[in-house]
Amino acid sequence: MKPGIMLSPTAAETELVRPPEEIRRLQAKYDLTAWFYDLLDFPWELQYRRWRPGLLEEVRGRVLEAGVGTGRNLRYYPAEASVTCIDLSQGMLRRAAKRGRQAACHFVLCHEDVTTMASIPSNHFDWLISTFLCCVMPDHLQPLAVAQFERILKPGGRFRLLEIVYSKEARLRRRQELFAPFVERAYGARFDRNTLAHVRAAAKLRLLSTRFLKHDTYLLIEGERTDLKP
Repeated sequence: MKPGIMLSPTAAETELVRPPEEIRRLQAKYDLTAWFYDLLDFPWELQYRRWRPGLLEEVRGRVLEAGVGTGRNLRYYPAEASVTCIDLSQGMLRRAAKRGRQAACHFVLCHEDVTTMASIPSNHFDWLISTFLCCVMPDHLQPLAVAQFERILKPGGRFRLLEIVYSKEARLRRRQELFAPFVERAYGARFDRNTLAHVRAAAKLRLLSTRFLKHDTYLLIEGERTDLKP
């Protein structure tokens, strides 16, 4: 196991880059939710932990995980991965640092806004991983995050995004609509985000595949950074 390091922006950097009000609200929400997030998320994690090994087993090289949360993915990265983990919430990063003690990979924790990634170098990463990040972000902010995905990946670098969306099956949709107000209050998440459309619209991201991991709700989006996209 290799220990993680938590990096925070300097006071000057914080003053220079002031996030939009929506970002500040999300940060405050998750700084509070961090105290009980794992307990809150436990029923869903019973499913998610079955998927994590398969999502991460082939991930190697320099990896950026956007929205690391409490670090649920860290133990599943291979030892050959060097992972830069960013999150908007310092509270979530503190939880991730503790969970990272079980990790075989080298990792660094960074307090960072996914819509700007001010401390993250360009053309640097072999992989970008994100699980349930974009469903938390308002649609008008998602192009900013997707532009950062383009920027930080090397040409040929891969990305893998797992998101949750509304079902087209009426019975399941009604059940999601029942839970939707709670999900938005607790997580700031919605099931009607248009992440796939934003990825398709990106100039330097090529979509390789999409598939559902369960029903037609848990959507896995996979692709690569390319400078050859027509």
